[in-house]
Amino acid sequence: MTTSKLDKSGVLGPAPTGSNETRLVLPADRVAFRSNGIEFLSSRPVDQWKEVTVELLSPVDNRPLQGTGVVVDCTGNRHTGYVVSLMFLSIAPDSRRRLQELSQSPMA
Repeated sequence: MTTSKLDKSGVLGPAPTGSNETRLVLPADRVAFRSNGIEFLSSRPVDQWKEVTVELLSPVDNRPLQGTGVVVDCTGNRHTGYVVSLMFLSIAPDSRRRLQELSQSPMA
């Protein structure tokens, strides 16, 4: 006696294609600047090692700061929010200079 059943679970289907990237537009006054990344409060958790593209305006000169990085830490809960630490992997040289300046300013 043999039986066969068609798998409809999707487990054996093709791997999903497309970008696994998350894009964030953050208000600069809610971001803590670090020498190699940023920290910010999120209302939802972000998976560790998730690739994220960030766009924000510098609070000093209102110029854009853009970069791509990975989430290295996300702690918190749904009641108080999640503190997300992001380390930049790819950032333009002028954005890198602004990040260094902002990380050394007293408002960081």
